[in-house]
Amino acid sequence: MDSVNISLVTEFILVGLTDQPDLQMPLFFVFLVMYLITALGNLCLIILTVMNSHLHTPMYFFLFNMSIIDLCYCSVFTPQMLMNFVLRKNVISYIECMTQVYFFCFFVISECYVLTSMAYDRYMAICNPLLYNIAMSPKLCLNLMLGSYFIAFSDAVAHTVCMLRLTFCDANTINHYFCDIPSLLQLSCTSTYVNKLVIFIVGSINIVVPTSTIFISYGFILSSIFHISSSEGRSKAFSTCSSHIIAVSLFFGSSALVYFKSSLAGSMTEGKIFSVFYTNVVPMLNPLIYSLRNKDIKVALRKTLSSRNF
Repeated sequence: MDSVNISLVTEFILVGLTDQPDLQMPLFFVFLVMYLITALGNLCLIILTVMNSHLHTPMYFFLFNMSIIDLCYCSVFTPQMLMNFVLRKNVISYIECMTQVYFFCFFVISECYVLTSMAYDRYMAICNPLLYNIAMSPKLCLNLMLGSYFIAFSDAVAHTVCMLRLTFCDANTINHYFCDIPSLLQLSCTSTYVNKLVIFIVGSINIVVPTSTIFISYGFILSSIFHISSSEGRSKAFSTCSSHIIAVSLFFGSSALVYFKSSLAGSMTEGKIFSVFYTNVVPMLNPLIYSLRNKDIKVALRKTLSSRNF
């Protein structure tokens, strides 16, 4: 049997967002500020939800979980991204890279289904207000969240196991600021057919199920709103959904843009830049979207701050 001289990769080099030296430090401070806003905003929502009993409702239970997901989600890759701006050689070990793949998949898929659960919650609140408290029981809300986390766990394991079966020979430079799956598949020296099949199957399920559920929910919601006779009632109903609609549009819109772009030849760099929207911008905007236009959050903030004044 002929011996083949193959050096297996034990670490990867991350190219980062840009290789232009003049942009490194300005971008470092921009993304550091964004990360601090993200962490502070989501932590505030988590603390307010726990400390204020009038926020112990299904809507804020889902928002509480989304804040935890967003906080963990951006922490998976933002510290590594910040290191990329200040270090000359941006190295990540093989194990760290695979760990990053797992947690990235877990949190991004969790957010898909939390947004879906929130759409169902808004549907019940507007279309069946008299049955809302019975239908959206604590047990159902908990089951929806556990189901979301179970799906995310299963899908993340599937992606990670498929990635672990690949062999990386000599090429170890990832054209990204984190271990993104499409970027890693380009480096493999073994067949990636199974990986692409899993991406297609899992991706299709995680696109079709959440988006169809959200569209159907909002179809019924819009139908109910148009049947409300008073303009004040319609305005109030729209306002309860507006934050969720913005969050859904930002998350699914930016995610679709990245992966449609990155699937085209020669557009990996564009996909890398567009991915900033759903990896950094969306987790930062979510707490702002749900707090700036939300009277309950403002009341909870005032109560919490006043109770701390001596």
